[in-house]
Amino acid sequence: MDDVEKIYLDDLDKPVRNAVEEEAYRSGAPVEMTPDAVLAAAVERTGLADFGPNDFRERLAVWMQAADEDTGLAISGRQQVWDQAVLYAANRLQLEDLIRRQPEILDIKIDRPIMIAGLPRSGTTHLVNMLAADPRLRSSQLWEMCFPFPLPGEKPGPIEQSPRFEMTKEMWKNNNVVLPHMAAIHEMHPDHVHENIEFQGMDFSSYQLEWRARVPRWSHYYFAHDQTPHYAYEKKMMQALTWMRGPNRWLTKAPPNMENLIPLHTVFPDATIVITHRDPVAVIRSSLTLLAYWDRIRRDEQDLPGLARHWLWRIEMMLKACVRDHDALPQHQVVDVIFPRYMADQEGVVEAIYKAANLDLIPEARDRIKAYIAANRRGRHGAVQYDLSKFGVTVEEIHERFAFYYEKFPVRE
Repeated sequence: MDDVEKIYLDDLDKPVRNAVEEEAYRSGAPVEMTPDAVLAAAVERTGLADFGPNDFRERLAVWMQAADEDTGLAISGRQQVWDQAVLYAANRLQLEDLIRRQPEILDIKIDRPIMIAGLPRSGTTHLVNMLAADPRLRSSQLWEMCFPFPLPGEKPGPIEQSPRFEMTKEMWKNNNVVLPHMAAIHEMHPDHVHENIEFQGMDFSSYQLEWRARVPRWSHYYFAHDQTPHYAYEKKMMQALTWMRGPNRWLTKAPPNMENLIPLHTVFPDATIVITHRDPVAVIRSSLTLLAYWDRIRRDEQDLPGLARHWLWRIEMMLKACVRDHDALPQHQVVDVIFPRYMADQEGVVEAIYKAANLDLIPEARDRIKAYIAANRRGRHGAVQYDLSKFGVTVEEIHERFAFYYEKFPVRE
């Protein structure tokens, strides 16, 4: 790692934006942050009107109100929240329309999925993409998460020729131009497997909104409600995608799984649950840096200590739920992946997961996984240098606050 470029982000608290960043920061148009406006836009986009069960409307109302209350969001940040809400609503319309026309979709069995949980920045993205190299497992790439349903007039053909793939490719290309160091923090491409929280987003749940805005109203609403119905909605989306393109043995990942182990197991009782564990110090400094770097193009106010307070609490909630519920799961269906060991022996981790999932690690799968590991070494885009002091947080404070987690899992670096 000595030859890896070191990247210093010294202006997170007071961004000095270049011309491209400044243009992105000032982009967007005034939007009406109301459920009616979002739903009307989705109806206009799709030409459909049936959103399915109406219970989501209450959640959407809280979602939009919480974002509207974030006075630090720039016009660009409000536009991002709005665009995501409209996309979720439009995808929901298309899902309900497909199931109305093809009700047999709901009879499709999701067979013994492998479902990854773990804190953000704990290696879940690398792990899911590594396992997704096995073509026997069904996963959803970023392009499909954003645009799961064919566009009008879209013809069947290779994924790389899909207009949805091209749209996502252009979106990521533009993102890399605006935020060139994002790939060093969290690389993402159209053909990378993405988080299944996008499916729960269509039901207007998950912690997705917390990554885009400071939304305490939403956070508290989320924790006050059982998430089992939203895992059931996720399953419905998986059934629809299986109907469009199998197989039916899924591989997924989402950090909120860590705080919803019981709802996850309730909806997917035969799932192999893989939980990555990493020192909260590393997780927090990486997460805060990612969020603060992204905020330079979407916020008028940075408030790094405020950002840290929220995410210290948020990660504490995730870890407390994991420690509380971990041993209630059938332990033969759980694989705990300790980050340092995982980085030292990735192939060994793969073998342990396949064994728990009762899935043969055939030569083709092994070779594909090895090729992915070789092509995706850490630090190839540079190494961002993290500094907790910018956020008013100390390592000692994190060690003390998360002592309960260190006692349960050997993650301390």
